[in-house]
Amino acid sequence: MTAIGWIQIVVIFALVLICVKPLGTFMANVFEGKRAFLSPLLAPLERAFYRLAGIDPSHEQNWRGYTVAMLVFNAAGFLFLYALMRLQDVLPLNPQGFSAVPPDLAFNTATSFVTNTNWQSYGGETTMSHLTQMAGLTVQNFVSAGTGIALALVLVRALGRSGAKTVGNFWTDITRATLYVLLPLAIVVALAYIATGLPQTLLGSTDATTLEGAKQVISLGPVASQEAIKQLGTNGGGFFNANAAHPFENATPISNVISIWAMLLISAALPYTFGRMVGDTRQGRTLLTAMLTILVAGVAVAYWAEASGNPLLSALGVDPSMGNMEGKEVRFGTAMSALYAVITTGLSCGAVNAMHDSFTPLGGLIPMIMIQLGEVLPGGTGSGLYGMLVFAVVAVFIAGLMVGRTPEYLGKKIEAREMKLAMLALLILPLSILGFSAAAAVLPAALSSLANAGPHGLSEILYAYSSATGNNGSAFAGLSANTPWYNITLGLAMMLGRFAYVVPVMAIAGSLVGKIRVKESEGTFPTHTALFVALLVGTILIVAGLEFFPALALGPIVEHFQMLAGKTF
Repeated sequence: MTAIGWIQIVVIFALVLICVKPLGTFMANVFEGKRAFLSPLLAPLERAFYRLAGIDPSHEQNWRGYTVAMLVFNAAGFLFLYALMRLQDVLPLNPQGFSAVPPDLAFNTATSFVTNTNWQSYGGETTMSHLTQMAGLTVQNFVSAGTGIALALVLVRALGRSGAKTVGNFWTDITRATLYVLLPLAIVVALAYIATGLPQTLLGSTDATTLEGAKQVISLGPVASQEAIKQLGTNGGGFFNANAAHPFENATPISNVISIWAMLLISAALPYTFGRMVGDTRQGRTLLTAMLTILVAGVAVAYWAEASGNPLLSALGVDPSMGNMEGKEVRFGTAMSALYAVITTGLSCGAVNAMHDSFTPLGGLIPMIMIQLGEVLPGGTGSGLYGMLVFAVVAVFIAGLMVGRTPEYLGKKIEAREMKLAMLALLILPLSILGFSAAAAVLPAALSSLANAGPHGLSEILYAYSSATGNNGSAFAGLSANTPWYNITLGLAMMLGRFAYVVPVMAIAGSLVGKIRVKESEGTFPTHTALFVALLVGTILIVAGLEFFPALALGPIVEHFQMLAGKTF
């Protein structure tokens, strides 16, 4: 590890933290229906959308109506995207002449983008037409991120309101999230990407002459626009198969910094939005502090592991001075590759600028753990906030048991119903991750896709289902996932991770919003202190440890000790 590497890491976190308060305040004003600085420009357009759709933005829904509207909207998006891929060979804007996407791959991809996962079992530049990329994938990048923000707002309102029956209007929330937050930021980031060298064109490809005199076809397309919302919406799906390691997706160290900043921007600002909307910004700072505590620790471990190098490669004569550079781009180096890997998995982004499958065992363990902790560090756009609030509910319940008082969070009593629903949501992750991984570890149809045997092969399987269930989308690329088994089971895991998780969370919101918000007293356990940060961090780590440590011990942990012993598979 070097001082320059740490300075780069610190500068990027500082750039994000500088933006937390202004963006968080802006979003609070937007979602509370107050005037914001973009209102003169966008408010007339917003009203026009409501008139065209026949929506009354002042009419609020209870949690059931809100959830049904969300599910119907996402089901419609799934069907449209699936049909678009199946028919792309007969539709316009297909300069490459790509054929229709096979049914199992279309199911997997449609599920992936609707759930904000963006797992890709295909090479984008060799599979998807420009129309599919723009009208299908990019659109879902916007609305899946908007859905996450909308769902987070429901839980925020449930905690902030007292004795209410409604939690907001889904159509209003997703419109404002897309129109006021995601779209303006995406335009700015796309222009910045274009300035660093990313292409933005409707051409299918261009021909180049190599140094040897041969001809090479280089794929092109509307890359910058998709890259912008891919990062801002923590989607992660790349235009190219190599994702952000491809020079057309991540051209320079400057574009790399923009990418990391954009990934963190909205998810880091939403806790401040939460604090503003519940009337206590200390609560938002507490959540963000807990998120960053684990995230920074993960960055430190991953950077150390990759900077230490791989003794197996050193034994073959590879210079260890630059650390483990297998699968990494020289233009980014070890520090920025490790930071990118941890950020993209602490979020639910899944974009990669290095191949996680080539990381050292401990270096690859950290991204996997970041996903298994629940994608709350700071998690996906919106989904990270409501996931962290679920952990906060569990943490105050534990605190109540320890001090012998009725647990409360923001003046709302946490009772048996809320705890049952919270545990139902939290248990979805291990049920899907470990259940599907166990089946894949023994079935020939799944094992045939592995590039490695032994512990690393298990890590490839475990990472895939962790990524799918956590709605992350990154992968240990040694797994060939474009098979009927993986396309179908990973698609089901994505659905469980998104919708089976969020329905209990919406039920929690429905239960909390009707409760009377009581004032703090001397017996109230404070939830804005360093003690609560420690309790919240401990709760997250203990829950994940109990669920996943045995599986991790059989994969990356034992592989680490085998590496030290000079053994390979």
